Amino acid sequence: MENITAEITNSDPKTIGVSKRPNPVDSHVGSRLRYRRVEMGLSQEKLGESLGLTFQQIQKYEKGSNRIGASRLFQIAQVLVVPVQFFFEDLPHNLECEEASPGFSESPSEYNVMNFVNSSDGFELNKAFVRIKDPKIRRRIVELVKTLAEGSS
Repeated sequence: MENITAEITNSDPKTIGVSKRPNPVDSHVGSRLRYRRVEMGLSQEKLGESLGLTFQQIQKYEKGSNRIGASRLFQIAQVLVVPVQFFFEDLPHNLECEEASPGFSESPSEYNVMNFVNSSDGFELNKAFVRIKDPKIRRRIVELVKTLAEGSS
């Protein structure tokens, strides 16, 4: 008990009240969970019911603010009818995006792209985009988006 008290009283005042960012792996796993849940047309509430959890717990898993244990991840994979590996697919090699040191480190852009693709806007955009059958129209849309992005920076 003394060690715990000592750690609390000797804590760095700069970190008191500062919320800790989710671990990038937890965020990635959560975004994959959300992606699959939305793809299946399940609400957070329905998924939670099937797992014996509240929708708030599912929200925390999806945000990455709560870590998903191995047995729970296995259970989630069964409910969502995917292998456990699904949650780790497309995991960026460089997860220290903000803390990456300059030099040989990779750009965080790959990680940012996956975050967008797994967002609700990204998911809807991709779903609509793949329904466009004409490759010329798809190419023109890509060029339009690139032009709009250049103009907004």
